[in-house]
Amino acid sequence: MHLFAFCAYRRTQVSDALNYLLAARPDAIKPYFKFLKESGKHLDPKTRDLISVITKVHAQTEGGFRQYLSRALRDGCSPNEVLDALLMAFPALGLAKIVWAIDIILEMDIPEFHPHLLDSQPRWHDLMAIDDVAFGEVAYAECDGRNLFIYRTHESLNVYDSRCPHQVSKIPELALAGETLTCPKHHWAFDIRTGECIDKGSHPLKRFKHKVENGHLLAYW
Repeated sequence: MHLFAFCAYRRTQVSDALNYLLAARPDAIKPYFKFLKESGKHLDPKTRDLISVITKVHAQTEGGFRQYLSRALRDGCSPNEVLDALLMAFPALGLAKIVWAIDIILEMDIPEFHPHLLDSQPRWHDLMAIDDVAFGEVAYAECDGRNLFIYRTHESLNVYDSRCPHQVSKIPELALAGETLTCPKHHWAFDIRTGECIDKGSHPLKRFKHKVENGHLLAYW
């Protein structure tokens, strides 16, 4: 078996094993997870998230790393803070595991991690002419390395990041069926009218602040 395929297989086996133990011995496993949660209750969310990211890198659990990286960004950690945490953990992780994590980040292609954007400040971005967004329909836009879904009614307008909040996976335009947007990776489904998750997960789509100026729709990030 190819080394990469073997590593992916082992990560799947670990996940399957934990799911099995949760089902077969919940009285033994659930207190352990409760202990982990309680042990971090005095930490602020960002610190707790960064520690979780490091533990997933140490264990080289790709799914867990993607998930906790997503949570860290959602809770306000900047890409620079994530990178600093990885580098500060060098004595425990070693270079090989840090490179493993960076390879995954590069594969995820998160705009905020692009080198030229690491120290950039939020600003307004011109998405499109507002007349190009039809009422009751969904528009798809690409702007400055980011893809967005836009939903407009006569009463409201919402601009969403195309990234799934689960593991920051890209959701393509073709994933939209009617008013439901479904991430192809783990099938989290969202109501495009509100951005709320309606199946599988619990976190909504990221919504960007926006305004209409001189006939153009602008979004802020």
